[in-house]
Amino acid sequence: MRGDWPAIDKMVLVAAPHTSNWDGLNMLSAAGYYRIRLRWMGKKTLTQGPFGWIIKALGCVPIDRSGSNDVVQAMRDAFAASDRMVLAIPPEGTRSRVSEWKSGFYHIAVGAGVPIVLSVLDYGTRTMSIAAVIHPSGDYDADIRIIRSFYAKAVGKHRAKT
Repeated sequence: MRGDWPAIDKMVLVAAPHTSNWDGLNMLSAAGYYRIRLRWMGKKTLTQGPFGWIIKALGCVPIDRSGSNDVVQAMRDAFAASDRMVLAIPPEGTRSRVSEWKSGFYHIAVGAGVPIVLSVLDYGTRTMSIAAVIHPSGDYDADIRIIRSFYAKAVGKHRAKT
């Protein structure tokens, strides 16, 4: 673990790169290390079935990816209703390789008026780091260039997906 946990009550925590289910377990381990209650978005099917309650207890906010649900607004509302909230979001939106990140994490942070904290899980160096706190300017293109630069050298568990 590298970096101190920021003294911020509400934040969007960017968790990248996300290439494996192991990333989630490592993220939960880091939450224990820093003694924080972490919320994270996961596909709705994770919370179904006989063990779904465990996934919810671990902080999963189930997301229905089949329709046109307004996930961004729902997360903004969740921030507004909470005194403390750390919402971890893998910006890839999947464990597969993607050419572009999804922008929802950014729009959630801007709409909720919360900072974006960058966490890097680098299997190449076997480290998990709190890299930076970004206060979104509202200029997505400029901010995303800065944010992505923190992940330029990070290697996911499955290198081909990084």
